[in-house]
Amino acid sequence: MSNYPLAQFASWLEEAKNTPSITEPTAMALATSTKDGQPSVRIVLLKEYDEGGFVFYTNLESRKSSELIHNPKASLCFYWMALERQIRIEGNIERVSDAQSDAYFATRPRDSQIGAWASKQSKPLLNRDEFLKAIAEKKAEFEGTEIPRPPFWGGWKLVPERIEFWKQVEFRLHEREIFTHKESIKSNDWEKSFIYP
Repeated sequence: MSNYPLAQFASWLEEAKNTPSITEPTAMALATSTKDGQPSVRIVLLKEYDEGGFVFYTNLESRKSSELIHNPKASLCFYWMALERQIRIEGNIERVSDAQSDAYFATRPRDSQIGAWASKQSKPLLNRDEFLKAIAEKKAEFEGTEIPRPPFWGGWKLVPERIEFWKQVEFRLHEREIFTHKESIKSNDWEKSFIYP
C-alpha cells in the first residue's frame, strides 16, 4: 500500500496516454504564488516522475521560476475530461540537478533547444520579429555543433505532500480519494482518506 499513490498515478496517466481524444496527456496546470500571496497558473508538461516527485522544465528566469524561488510551494492539476478524472498534487518545490537537466535538454528537438536559448521567457518583447531575429542568430551561432543547455534553463521538481484522485460521478456525487504524508516522501509513508465532493 505504501506505493499506492504513485502506482495509481501511473495507471491513470497510462490510460490517458492510450485515449486518442486526449492529445496532451502530460499537460498539467501549475499554480504558483509570489511571496506576497498573488497566485498565477499556467499549463506545463510533465516530463519525469518517480517516488521523489514530478518534474517539469523551464527558463529559470521566467515568472514561474521567480515565484518558485521566493515561495517554493506549488500545486499541479491534471484534468482528463474524456476519462472524467482529475489528479491534484500539492507539495514543496526543489531544483533538479544540472546533470538531470542536461540529460533531458539533450533529448529535445534541435529547434526547441534553439528556442530555449533565444527566448527571454516572461520578459517584455517589442514585436515578434525581435524574437525571430534572436532565433536566427542562435541557429547561426550553433550551426554544425551540439547545443548545450543554457545556464538559465533547467528543471523543477514538485515533491508531493498531498495527492487527490477525483472521479466524476453523475449528479456531482464525485469520488475524492486523498493521500497525505505522515512523514516525508522518502519514507513512502502515506495515509489514505476520503472527502465529500
